[in-house]
Amino acid sequence: MRETTVTLPCSHTAEGLEWRNNRRTKIGKKQKCSTQLPVVQEVGCSMVKSVDMKVCENSSCIWKGCQERTQNEFRAVTTVKSPMPLEPEMRLHIAGLRDDYYLNILDWNLENLIAVAVGPAAHILNGRTLQGIESIGLNSCSKYISSLAWIKEGTCLAVGTSDGEVQLWDIETKKRLRNMFGHLSVVGALSWNHYILSSGSRLGSIHHHDVRVAQHHIGTLCQNKQSICSLKWSLTDQLLASGSNDGTLNIWPSDPGVKVQSQPLKTIPHSSAVKAMNWCPWQSKVLATGGGMKDGILRVWDINREKIIQSAATDSQICSLLWLPKTSELMTGQGLPGNQMKMWEYPMLVNSLKLYGHKGRVLHIALSPDQSRLFSVAADGIACLWKCHKSGKSKHNSKVFYNGY
Repeated sequence: MRETTVTLPCSHTAEGLEWRNNRRTKIGKKQKCSTQLPVVQEVGCSMVKSVDMKVCENSSCIWKGCQERTQNEFRAVTTVKSPMPLEPEMRLHIAGLRDDYYLNILDWNLENLIAVAVGPAAHILNGRTLQGIESIGLNSCSKYISSLAWIKEGTCLAVGTSDGEVQLWDIETKKRLRNMFGHLSVVGALSWNHYILSSGSRLGSIHHHDVRVAQHHIGTLCQNKQSICSLKWSLTDQLLASGSNDGTLNIWPSDPGVKVQSQPLKTIPHSSAVKAMNWCPWQSKVLATGGGMKDGILRVWDINREKIIQSAATDSQICSLLWLPKTSELMTGQGLPGNQMKMWEYPMLVNSLKLYGHKGRVLHIALSPDQSRLFSVAADGIACLWKCHKSGKSKHNSKVFYNGY
């Protein structure tokens, strides 16, 4: 099978929306996009016999790697048998993607919608087909979207900007619901706790916003005036983990009305920036962190005891990570020198699979709501949709898996 290129029109209907439990098949009349949506390409690969390698067959592909006739865009190395296919189902060329380790500009919600930010615009894609559904913009070329996060249930999207603003958008109506001010610098991380939205800036402040009330800013935390790289509320909404560029991991209690003077419950130092971070979906007090460029170590923590359950050297910067509940594994997105994705068996952290689908560091990865697919976005401007395992029952209760990644 060869690649086929599909150019997305500037006006469209939201075809193929299976979300909302088939309550709707369209979200309205045709609407005009404010920006051009990415181009979708299905991957057609042939297996090179005698070596574990995949070759892109599209001779007209505009991707630099294809133009140079590189022969290993989609190769994979396995150390143990894995049910995950070794090549992506689809890929996107994304022009203008920011190569910034400290941004969090990808999220996949329970309605099977993918949001990815490119400059001042956020594109909404159908999680099954990767077809463009909607596009929202900041109406300013001087600022960009630096973070985004879906509310856990529904189609409300929170957006953080480079000038310190936090916005709420209703994707169905394509309307901005409100603007929330307070930060004085780039808002690089967002995380929801029901109707409380937490935002972190590059000046080290964390704000709690109650989006239901006019006076939204209800609490503030301060993390040593260091840039906040990541924010994650635990699945039980009892703990907030924050990572910063000085290597500090803080665990905060669930008290949205806190004052600046409040101290974290736990402080766990790392030797490099803590950007890749996620709570275990089936063990509420277990947290995985990935070290930055000077570290490169994947660690799984017992937060109660502040002890490392297991760790593994990845030999490169860890840019992103998530848990795969169906197979009790972790997936990490890596930087130089490999720019690959690595799968780790939990709890021993045995590296079972390496996927080489990108030429730039894998900055962002997200998991579909049914846990069957992964979406990876890298600094090379390529996004890939991967089938992460064969269908089947999960090892854990699926009701507790989704953590608003």
